[in-house]
Amino acid sequence: MVYDVTAILSDLGIDYKLEGSFNKIDGFSSIEEATERDLSFCSSKGAEAISSISKSAAGYILCNSSMQGAIHPNPGKGLIFVDDARIAFIKLVNHIQKKEKVSAISEHAVISKSARIGSNCQIGAFAFIGDNCVIEDDTIIYDRVSLIRNCKIGQNCIIWSGVTIGADGFGFERLSNGQIERFPHLRGVVIENNVEVCPNSAIARGSLLDTKIGDETKIDALVSIAHNVQIGKRCLLTEGAIVGGSVKIGDESWLGLNSTVKQKVKIGNNVLVAAGACVLSDVPDQDIVAGVPAKSIKDKVSSDRVFMMAGQKK
Repeated sequence: MVYDVTAILSDLGIDYKLEGSFNKIDGFSSIEEATERDLSFCSSKGAEAISSISKSAAGYILCNSSMQGAIHPNPGKGLIFVDDARIAFIKLVNHIQKKEKVSAISEHAVISKSARIGSNCQIGAFAFIGDNCVIEDDTIIYDRVSLIRNCKIGQNCIIWSGVTIGADGFGFERLSNGQIERFPHLRGVVIENNVEVCPNSAIARGSLLDTKIGDETKIDALVSIAHNVQIGKRCLLTEGAIVGGSVKIGDESWLGLNSTVKQKVKIGNNVLVAAGACVLSDVPDQDIVAGVPAKSIKDKVSSDRVFMMAGQKK
C-alpha cells in the first residue's frame, strides 16, 4: 500500500515543513536500512543528525525542526521537519496500522457462549475466552491467550500471546491441623481502555474485589499481577515485575525490571521503582525508590534521563 505522509501528518494535526522531493511511500525503516521507498526518522541533533541524514538512502526522513537550515535533502529525497521526529513517526505509523487492522476471529479460538465480543476485534488461534468474559470494541487478543473467567477487557487493548488473565490468585490459609485451604476467588479482572499486556504475563482475578488495570497502562512481558491489585492510569510495568496481592498503584507510575512489590503496599502517583527493587512499605507520590528493601533516593537523582525513560517530567 502507498501512503501520503504529508496528508497523514495533516490529519493528525502535526505541523511540518517540507524540503526536497515528496512522493508517496510504501514502507518504514530505520534510518540506516531505509530505501528510497521508505519513511524514516532522525531524533538526533547537531553533527550526529547531519551525519545520519546525509548517509541515509531513505526517501523521506522526519527530522527535528531545530535542524531546518542545518541540513538539506539529497537529490530526489525529502526532509520533513517537525517538533519531535520520533513522536511524529510513532503517531504516523500507529495511525496507519490502526486503519489497516482487519476484524477476524480465528476458527481455532475457543469462546464461551456467555462471552461477549465487541466490534472490530481480533481473536487469535487457540485463544480461550471463558465464561462471563467481555471484550470491548477494537481490541486484539493474540494467539494462545487465556481469559479464564469474569474478565472485562476495554476498548483498543492489545493482549499478546501467552498471557493468562482471570485465573485464581495464590491465596491459601493454613488450618489448625496443618492442612492448606484455598481462599475463594469470586470476582474478576477489569482492564480499562488502551491497555497493552505483553507476552507470558499473568493477571489474577480478585477474591472479593476485582483486580483492576487503569486506562493506557502498559504491562511488559513476564509480569505477575496478583489478586485484588488496583493499578491506575498510564502506568508502565517493565519486564519481570511482580506485584503482590491487594497492592494499590496510583497513576503514571513506573516499575523497573524485576522489581517486587509486597502485598498490600500502596504506591502513589508518579512514582519510580528502580530495577530490582523490593518494595516492602508504602511509597508516597512522586518518590523514587531503589534497593532491597527499597528506600527513597529522590534527593540523589539529578539526571532527567531517569524521568524521560518513565515518560514523566521531573
